Amino acid sequence: MALMDFIKKQFIDVIQWTEEGDGTLAWRFPMAGMEIQNGASLTVRESQMAVFVNEGTVADVFGPGMYKLTTQTLPVLTYLRNWDKLFESPFKSDVYFFSTRQQVDQKWGTPQPITIRDKDFGAVRLRAFGNYSYRVADPKLFHTEISGTRERYTVADLDGQLRGLVLQNISNAIAASGVPFLDLAANQNQFAQALAAQLAPEFAKIGLRLDVMTLQNLSLPEELQKVLDQKIGMGMVGNDMGKFMQYQAGQAIPVFAENSGHGGGVAGDAMGLGAGVALGQVMANTLAQGLQQPAQAPAAAPAAAPTVSPAEVMSTLEKLAELKTKGILTQEEFDAKKTELLKKLT
Repeated sequence: MALMDFIKKQFIDVIQWTEEGDGTLAWRFPMAGMEIQNGASLTVRESQMAVFVNEGTVADVFGPGMYKLTTQTLPVLTYLRNWDKLFESPFKSDVYFFSTRQQVDQKWGTPQPITIRDKDFGAVRLRAFGNYSYRVADPKLFHTEISGTRERYTVADLDGQLRGLVLQNISNAIAASGVPFLDLAANQNQFAQALAAQLAPEFAKIGLRLDVMTLQNLSLPEELQKVLDQKIGMGMVGNDMGKFMQYQAGQAIPVFAENSGHGGGVAGDAMGLGAGVALGQVMANTLAQGLQQPAQAPAAAPAAAPTVSPAEVMSTLEKLAELKTKGILTQEEFDAKKTELLKKLT
């Protein structure tokens, strides 16, 4: 019995790894005091890869399957050990198994707001979080760059490094996408795709493949969120300026009524004036459109053009200038509206 125990401790005829749980990326087969004999069996299961390392040098890499270890199945190791024929005596070699299945639901996020550069708004501070999944794609590269000779290397060991990569590349992803920040912020899937495209080469450098990247939440500064809401409002009316003015007037009237009822003072009167000017502008445009339609009856006396005071024109121009500054109106749209308003003063 003692002789059999001695033989069992000295020679290995089956090399395999059965994962006991989640979270292990690399595992070293226990070789202390033991050697691999000629014709030993190597079993690599689906979602695994195995690597033989000879005196610190990565030799042969095996994908899923069952192998009989000979000089034919170990060509690199045979070369490194200068075997000119079938090895007849047992040999020592480190054997590492790698899990290649997807490591899912890995979290990423910005603990503090980060600053990014945007061509429309300059510096923007934001917070974001989501999750991602990855897998070991190149075990040889992962072994030499990350896991090394450790007995076990886990997802938790790598978590901090990958989180740092994500945060480091958020700003670069937005810049490289060429898409305005507001468009990315309004489309979380597009934002995640831009981030994944930027991160994939960084993951590949350490032997990993990024499979999924998601954005669950994006928090913008309050001022930028208001601009985004206005942009969405423009989209709801088909970017039609007249309809957008109607929308703005409709939103302002209840506020004006509330402020008037509670003695809003100068601020309330100013808001009411803005709403009144916008509403008057919409009514004037509607009247003008009606007069342009073909007459069904004998022509009547032309209606008098609506009069607009210089103060109303200046107030409306100030509101339009503010919309242009925030990026809601283009320079061309602003100039056209400005010309139209100035004509009403003549």
